[in-house]
Amino acid sequence: MESLSNSDESYDVGYQPSPSSADHSLDSFAYCRTNSEASAFSEDHSCFEPASPLSWQGLKSPARAALSRLGMRQHKHGLDDEIMDLELELMKERFSRLLLGEDMSGSGKGVCTAVAISNAITNLYASVFGQQQRLEPLHHEKRMMWKREMNCLLSVCDYILEFRPSLKDGTTLEVMASRPRSDIHINLPALKKLDALLLDVLDSFWDNEFWYAEQGSMSGNSTRSGSFRRIVQPQPQRNGEKWWLPVPCVPLGGLSEKSKKHLRQKHDRASQIHKAAMAINSGILSEMQIPESYMATLPKSGKAIVGDTIYRYMYNAEKLSPNHLLDSLNISSEHEALELADKVEASMHTWRRKICIAHSKSSWEMVKDLVSDIDRNDKNHVLAARAETLLFCLKQRYPELSQTTLDTSKIQYNKDVGQAVLESYSRVLEGLAFNIIAWIDDVLFVDETTKSQE
Repeated sequence: MESLSNSDESYDVGYQPSPSSADHSLDSFAYCRTNSEASAFSEDHSCFEPASPLSWQGLKSPARAALSRLGMRQHKHGLDDEIMDLELELMKERFSRLLLGEDMSGSGKGVCTAVAISNAITNLYASVFGQQQRLEPLHHEKRMMWKREMNCLLSVCDYILEFRPSLKDGTTLEVMASRPRSDIHINLPALKKLDALLLDVLDSFWDNEFWYAEQGSMSGNSTRSGSFRRIVQPQPQRNGEKWWLPVPCVPLGGLSEKSKKHLRQKHDRASQIHKAAMAINSGILSEMQIPESYMATLPKSGKAIVGDTIYRYMYNAEKLSPNHLLDSLNISSEHEALELADKVEASMHTWRRKICIAHSKSSWEMVKDLVSDIDRNDKNHVLAARAETLLFCLKQRYPELSQTTLDTSKIQYNKDVGQAVLESYSRVLEGLAFNIIAWIDDVLFVDETTKSQE
């Protein structure tokens, strides 16, 4: 993770918490990876609001140790007991909201702890980065808020353990020892590293040759340091759907080679971070259990889901060419691509269900074990494998797609707190990396366009 190679991909996140903690319908969960609209997120459900500054010096107590572990601030002049009491009350309130599942009435209608902590991380991301729409360092107060509150939310992972046999004092005596759960032990340090790298990327844009103009106040010319130039839209598609974003501006002669080299390096860095966060997120989602409610909605026939055209191509082709199939479908929008992804994913699980039934496996957890005892020429196995390949290529071609219906359903009904933390943390980092890539692309596009117009 220390060395990052060149690559480029784009992603983002969006999430709209349910309007009522009692409403657990699928419509109340909208996890997106398209261009972020975090500034419009509701923060009413946020369990973690900016904490008041706190300081202490020389206090030796369990309360001080707890606050220190959660990243609260220290000053050089003693600790005021009243301030500490206030901070403890704030901590109690935050974790009480998590335990109550965002249902402050205490009537038991709230969401489970896993969903509550997932919502809290998503809302914190919206609060900190929702207004970040430019290539510039994150404001100090926002940075401190992000680190402080994420430390609180991630602290729960310190107590998610598993027991493993180990040798005591190098002898042959085997004892059971506790350690962090394997998925948390592997992924959480990696996500923290990606988090720090993304903040470093933003910090590197403290002295820029480019600047920004608000589209709502733009005229035919924009000035900076006495330099006049025409306003250039960063991307053609922004005219309608991204009108609220500020437009980058560059000097009349364009950016210097040093500035462009810096932008490309940070683009490559953010792209690699994005790919790593996306891989972790996809891995966590694949490990989540498929909700029974989702499986119950699937038709019995995969052919009925994808339609005759796609089914014939997938079944009759001697060797599937997913890119050729996608080209022939003439997908014209992200909405159509997402609709196709939902259909292909649903048909894949329908065919896998038939494989389970054919092999007398009653538990859905046995789907992951379909490795050794299946005839590779079995019709359902071939179709499921090709559907998986097609889905992968579709997501590669449209990396900005929102999460599929199955992914959204998994997050909604997930009960595993550790998985909820890892999934939401990787998702918001994926979204931040996508935004940084898009901002850099906008600046480079404006630079190229400006030079071509001269």
